[in-house]
Amino acid sequence: MSALTARFTSNPLVRLTAPLLAIALAFVPAGARAQTITTSATWAILMDADTQSVLFEKNADQLMSPASLVKIMTAELVFKELKEGRHTLDETFVVSENAWRRGGAPSGGSSMFAPVNSQVRIEDLLRGLIVQSGNDAAIALAEGMAGSEETFAALMTKRARELGLRDSTFKNAWGRFDPEQKVTARDLARLSLHIIKTYPDYYKYFGEPEFTWNKIRQTNRNPLLTMNIGADGLKTGNIEDSGFGLVGSTVENGQRLILVLNGAKTARERAEESRKLLTWGMRGFDHKNVYAAGEPVGTAKVYGGAQGSVDLISDLPIRVMVPRGSTDRLSGRIVYTGPLIPPVRQGDEVARLKIYRGQVLALDTPLKAAETVDKGTLRQQALDAGLEWFSGLIRKYVFKS
Repeated sequence: MSALTARFTSNPLVRLTAPLLAIALAFVPAGARAQTITTSATWAILMDADTQSVLFEKNADQLMSPASLVKIMTAELVFKELKEGRHTLDETFVVSENAWRRGGAPSGGSSMFAPVNSQVRIEDLLRGLIVQSGNDAAIALAEGMAGSEETFAALMTKRARELGLRDSTFKNAWGRFDPEQKVTARDLARLSLHIIKTYPDYYKYFGEPEFTWNKIRQTNRNPLLTMNIGADGLKTGNIEDSGFGLVGSTVENGQRLILVLNGAKTARERAEESRKLLTWGMRGFDHKNVYAAGEPVGTAKVYGGAQGSVDLISDLPIRVMVPRGSTDRLSGRIVYTGPLIPPVRQGDEVARLKIYRGQVLALDTPLKAAETVDKGTLRQQALDAGLEWFSGLIRKYVFKS
């Protein structure tokens, strides 16, 4: 992004505070309020699935090594291929010597213990991947889908970008340490929510309590599934570089929460901290309606258009979760790279609404153009050019920006 573009990204925020104030979002300094719970884990985020409102976060945008949590992304790619009809659950993939030696019984790591050169159904490989955390299953799926694990890993990163996971990079399908394989807690939460909503028929595998393959019975490694707190998925991981991690989801009274936690020192600490955060999240928050679907949230400036601005709306109702009984205020801002260049089409995603609860980015949701704005006349374009030139002088000499 150029320096000029960056300035325009921030300038619209000032112009858009008035609409936010009108719906009683009071603007306070970002650090004015503290979170009411802590965790010993290094990285964490707790999200309400319905509103995508963040209830708690700690280093949620800091890169970390995912360990076996990477298998959630591996599963997403397989689910996508299945849903789009390019493969079937009954199709078989071979467990190559590479998959067997690096991820199977000889490796000493998590394995579904599939024999070398055996043909295994995709559904069984998925259960081996998800329930048993089998490294051999992950490699076999990667090789079967893409020809090699390296090619599959590149597809994982490409798919992550398509899903809006901007910060995560994948180098293998099973979680082997690689200094370039990094994810964020926020990305993992968004990925998990996507899987739950998009692949309900396949998400069920994450909640299966056990799986037996090659006469070896293994139980699901997710400790949440045995806690009687409404847990139905997802995955655990452990690697020396980042400690013990977990991505989990629970449902209680129709409310679903998604938790990502990593950096615990022990498996017991991972389980206890996860239970604590999920219990707190379920019992400590209420919904706050902010905007109705289609209601104008603010405006974005349009350069050289038939009109000088366009209303910004959301297709869905905008709601956030607020601590029950709390008087804490929310701060909000609209972010876009602008001014927008016409033509701007109705429904184009052109901005994002960010709502903060103290230090927590409670909501980050896209905003769309409410109407189409075509190019203006040459006179309008010349007038806008002159205004932008004058605004640039003001920023340079008055605001020193």
